[in-house]
Amino acid sequence: MLEGITIVIGSILMLLGLAGSILPILPGPPLSFIGLFLLALLKHFSPPLTPTLVIILAIVTILVIVMDYIIPLMGAKRYGASKWGVWGSVLGMVIGIFWSPFAMLVGAFIGAVVVEWLVGKKKGEALRAGWGVVMGTLFATILRLGVSGMMTYYFVLALW
Repeated sequence: MLEGITIVIGSILMLLGLAGSILPILPGPPLSFIGLFLLALLKHFSPPLTPTLVIILAIVTILVIVMDYIIPLMGAKRYGASKWGVWGSVLGMVIGIFWSPFAMLVGAFIGAVVVEWLVGKKKGEALRAGWGVVMGTLFATILRLGVSGMMTYYFVLALW
């Protein structure tokens, strides 16, 4: 019975991890890692969930958490966004999250562009800054989704 409960909880965490890779209110990769770790404990770290793999995935999870904050900022800065534009993108993203992941991305773009206009940037510069925010956010989302997807793969593989 405990085995079944652990598998159900782990499965729910894996699904939440995948969802959280797209929705910023859920910490995607950490949830996926916890689900995978529960299954590894249940299976006594037998292949494919060896201690080495679990340690590597823990390190990757930590790196993704750190990169999740750095990548959007790098994209924004590369395309000329100011700190105000970044804050505008965060506000737009928070507002957009109430509708959909796509609206969140559009909200980030609009937030960055509007704030950049308000602080005196020209139309082209503001649009470029907004594009940088979107590209950074999109790349970070793809990275989170890839890592959570990889952990889901190992989770399902271990169940067979």
